[in-house]
Amino acid sequence: MTKLFNGKPIRAEYSAERREWLFSVVDACGILSESDNPRRYWSDLKRHVANEANELYAKIVQLKMTSTADGKKYNSDVLTASDLIKLCKRIKSPHLDAFIEWLGSYSGSSRNFVLKHKNIDVLELELDTTGSISTFGTLLNEEHLPVGTIGKEGVDYDSIREWWKSRAIPASRDGIRDLLDPLDISFPQQLLDKSFGLSLSDQYWICPQNAELKWADVNFFYNAFSEDVGNLLFGKLDWDGLDTSAISLVSPDNTSDGVLKKKWKIINGKRYLIKGGSSLNNQEVANEVLSSRICKRLGIPFVNYEVMEFDDKKYSVCEDFITSDTELVTAWHIKQLIKKDNNTSDYDSIIAKAEEFGIKDVRRRIDMMIALDFIIVNTDRHYNNFGFIRDANTLEWLSVAPIYDSGSSMWCRVADDTIRAADISIASKPFRSKHIKQIELVKDFSWLNLDALDGIEKEFAKILKEVCGDGQSVKIRNDRLCYALSARIKLLKGIVDKRNKTEGEQ
Repeated sequence: MTKLFNGKPIRAEYSAERREWLFSVVDACGILSESDNPRRYWSDLKRHVANEANELYAKIVQLKMTSTADGKKYNSDVLTASDLIKLCKRIKSPHLDAFIEWLGSYSGSSRNFVLKHKNIDVLELELDTTGSISTFGTLLNEEHLPVGTIGKEGVDYDSIREWWKSRAIPASRDGIRDLLDPLDISFPQQLLDKSFGLSLSDQYWICPQNAELKWADVNFFYNAFSEDVGNLLFGKLDWDGLDTSAISLVSPDNTSDGVLKKKWKIINGKRYLIKGGSSLNNQEVANEVLSSRICKRLGIPFVNYEVMEFDDKKYSVCEDFITSDTELVTAWHIKQLIKKDNNTSDYDSIIAKAEEFGIKDVRRRIDMMIALDFIIVNTDRHYNNFGFIRDANTLEWLSVAPIYDSGSSMWCRVADDTIRAADISIASKPFRSKHIKQIELVKDFSWLNLDALDGIEKEFAKILKEVCGDGQSVKIRNDRLCYALSARIKLLKGIVDKRNKTEGEQ
């Protein structure tokens, strides 16, 4: 494309890979020198730069650009705006100061962006040096703002700031400082604009103003991405002798949530999320697989997790359940739309709001989640660990999301002697603080066939052995977990039978 300085054209392209503007050097030389032969002028200047062994010479790259003479594409020398400024200071010109000021708006220091939803311009904003939103510009499309960012009095800009901040890797993520410190980065959100804030969970991103990029050119559903961030978080790259300038931060890992180590990887053309565990025996990995097996037997829609081995370590892996045309909206964002009502429970409020959107079968799907969490003793089903799916193009609400992220279950972070299946004090989320109370919310168990889980504890034993090992102390714990799983199923069966008997007597 062509930019204009004082009415004079200079060819420029925005590099999605480098995240910078690249400008034609010969065009800049022509503007400043006012030479009749800009190519000869640049050839002579380039030779001087090369002879001086100037580091600027090494930064000159070639890019195919359309010639203004015949309209054909030829390789042209280009530089970033900041490097071109350094070069231009060698040219005597009455336009130099104005040209440098003009180039400055395209340099890496520019922090002006447009929040986009696929190719729809939504909101102008500016990021500060910490990666946080500092100021807002023009609201371009209110309908496509992130869910939950419009309040009673209109657009809630503080909510948008929080939404943006929440896209970053949590500061509590295992290994995050080992990534940030060597890169001289203070805050995880400073990684966001390195990959345009792109995610594999939705279609929002930020585009540098005037970059004229298209979603198809940069999104991670179609385009390859670097594994450097994920590998560094997993401790798979050695900082000793590593050139930090060679690290690519173009990665969906910059927008992955949760505290456990995780990374995205392309396998056979598909996007997979790989997660580790933090407990002593890596049990979260086994728990994710167990949840999948239970859901499959009970007919609960779920994201399938399997065990995968990398570098002699076991991880859980699942395929991305979001596509280039859909997006996940967590229950937390839906909750922001609900008017507080002390007479209506959060359980009923979430269901009512989802039904208001036209989503089908909400109550039964939420009940399935509650029953599953009762069985596997999930203590971390917070509002960001379940949600709903909508069409990213039409904004039509499609369904309740399949069950995902169930690793924090089965007493994975407690001592062996505290594993008690009948303990009524076991904590739960999100609707009640105790599982024994939360299961009471489920009024209809007609969908539940617990006989389908016969022998699941034996299947769990094999999973635990594969993931956690089978040493003597580990085996004792594994046996307790399998017994406790069987006991939880019996406990739920007793609750259901009692409910059915009571209803039959009425």
